[in-house]
Amino acid sequence: MYKYTLLKNILRLSATLAFAAVTFSASAQTTQPDSTLKPATLDTARYDSLYKRLANGDKTGKWPVKNAPLPKAGAILPFYRVVAYYGNMYSKNMGVLGQYDPATMREKLKAEVKNWEAADPGTPVKPALHYICVTAQADAGSNGLHNLRMPFSQIDKAIEMAKPLNALVFLDIQVGYSTVQKELPLLEKYLKMPNVHFGIDPEFSMKEGSVPGKRIGTFDADDINYVTKYLSKLCDKYNLPPKIFVVHRFTKRMVTNYKDIKLDSNVQFVMDMDGWGGPELKKGTYKAYVAGEPVQFTGFKLFYKNDIKKVPNHMMTPKEVLMLKPAPIYIQYQ
Repeated sequence: MYKYTLLKNILRLSATLAFAAVTFSASAQTTQPDSTLKPATLDTARYDSLYKRLANGDKTGKWPVKNAPLPKAGAILPFYRVVAYYGNMYSKNMGVLGQYDPATMREKLKAEVKNWEAADPGTPVKPALHYICVTAQADAGSNGLHNLRMPFSQIDKAIEMAKPLNALVFLDIQVGYSTVQKELPLLEKYLKMPNVHFGIDPEFSMKEGSVPGKRIGTFDADDINYVTKYLSKLCDKYNLPPKIFVVHRFTKRMVTNYKDIKLDSNVQFVMDMDGWGGPELKKGTYKAYVAGEPVQFTGFKLFYKNDIKKVPNHMMTPKEVLMLKPAPIYIQYQ
């Protein structure tokens, strides 16, 4: 279930120079948040009903999560299911987002949205682009951090690509030797946009000093709580609706001290099952590391290529995924 892919080293120089050339002040392409997008009140009765529905008949007593805070007004989950295309525009191998030209990619994503709406007519779907804006690298690079920050022009491109679908945008980081504390503030000018959300990948957080791709990394609850607090402050500062925060996971040590993860009414937390393989392997991983260690909401990743590497494996259908307990509310395609 190991999915690591590196960008070519030739991209490092061009992307690093482009990133350095951009100042962190708001650019002409960065629009100010529209506070009118944030409704005045939350339909708490409907929220509670939909949240309980996601438990999907779970008998463990873990779902729905008890004592989870109600979100602020304008929350996306669980009123909608998010279906996202994942990847990086510099690489066709890192995910479907970079595999096709923008128009073709959007048509394929629209088709998946329809598939999910047909499988669960009671839950409308919001499309999303989940863009890896910091990629882990085997080479240490000039900063010694074993990561490559995408130029802001590429983030702008992802946001423009999302507009014809009115899609959400997720900015995802693979920190390498860096930290979320160092990388997250560099993205604030984008995260203050109402439609931009955030994700982190523990697989490539190399706290022990290993080269990315040689072993699986880890984040602790302290790292996760830092992100939640940071995003919550942004919501308060710019009068934003709640942010969705996705954490990828397919092993136990990828997320340590999960019971210490703190929830916030400004942030909707998703633990995303990120492993690839056959249906039984994926369902087992989901049960052990996502459903078995509950936080708030759950996600599930589907791989167009890796899930079908071994015959007779197949990529799980929406109906199969919706049989999981709890039912994932965030779906990602790579």
